[in-house]
Amino acid sequence: MVPEISNDSDRDIRNMSKTLKRSNKRSSWRIAKDLPTSFLYAGKGLGYAFSTQRNFRIHVCFAVTAFSLGFFLGLDKSDLAIMSLTATIVLVLELLNTAIESVVDLAIGKRFHPLAQIAKDCSAGAVLVASISSVLIAILLLFPPLLKQLGI
Repeated sequence: MVPEISNDSDRDIRNMSKTLKRSNKRSSWRIAKDLPTSFLYAGKGLGYAFSTQRNFRIHVCFAVTAFSLGFFLGLDKSDLAIMSLTATIVLVLELLNTAIESVVDLAIGKRFHPLAQIAKDCSAGAVLVASISSVLIAILLLFPPLLKQLGI
């Protein structure tokens, strides 16, 4: 049984292709010639993830909401640092998941391969585990001061 590639995947691949063609047409094997160029490439990666990956945008929204609530509730620096680390881990894993999925799609095209499915499923599972952990940490850090603020 061969599953079909979703329209979203096809659209993402076409969008990525168009974006790369519009860019400065650098070769993917070249190393950035200077530090600002390295930051530019990293920014392009973040921009791609934010513009094409729904889950990345969702994670960013949850992180901003949690930090806003943390600042409003007056969490101390160590609690905010813990929230920062957990949110960062989730976003980094989401970026790695996107990279792994892109490389797998590049390598196998529209064909099905069980190892490709394992790679994609495991990278998505890593994001899920980190997300669940991040939510639990946010609950542990935010609920006590929130309940206190509400007088409960």
